[in-house]
Amino acid sequence: MTKANNFQRIRELNYLQQAVLAAAIIERMLPNYGLFSEATGFGDESALRSALNVCWEKLLLPKSKISLEKQIEKVEPNVPELAQFDMFGTYPAIDAATALLGLMHGLMAKDEQEFISIAKISQATVARYVEFLLLNDDIEPDNTLVRDHPVMQYEIEILSELIDFVENMGRISSDNVKELKQHAVADGQTNIGLTI
Repeated sequence: MTKANNFQRIRELNYLQQAVLAAAIIERMLPNYGLFSEATGFGDESALRSALNVCWEKLLLPKSKISLEKQIEKVEPNVPELAQFDMFGTYPAIDAATALLGLMHGLMAKDEQEFISIAKISQATVARYVEFLLLNDDIEPDNTLVRDHPVMQYEIEILSELIDFVENMGRISSDNVKELKQHAVADGQTNIGLTI
């Protein structure tokens, strides 16, 4: 499954399908934030978790009076500053928070570009992680090494599976959303392969 193919497939989904796919991708990214938060004592993972839960609710009940602005205000102070932490885990934590903020902005503005960006952010997190692994093994990373790395191949495969799932969901209901969320984390790993 080529990278362009996945992104092309996401563009062909309808607005709601793109939104639930984006939320499912964030389910795989969010535990990276939790691991970072545990290691550094920075941030409140529960603020991000509850914001993501609110997004799921908003997707199922679009007419509900849920305030995404309030959620954004709760999440923003929890985005770590790169300069304050000298550890790789800061990147996936920032990416998870950024993706979540993107999802909320996308839902508020009805902007599907935000949802497509979330898949790209997740893949960029994985690419950066693969580069980090290669450099640790004294290998100079290049595009081919990053793309062909098992962690990246796995990310592309999972994204493809999630797109398949969303394409076959039919009408979005609380039952199939629950299934999608379970499917997203069924392997017990984050998008960079850390155990949840």
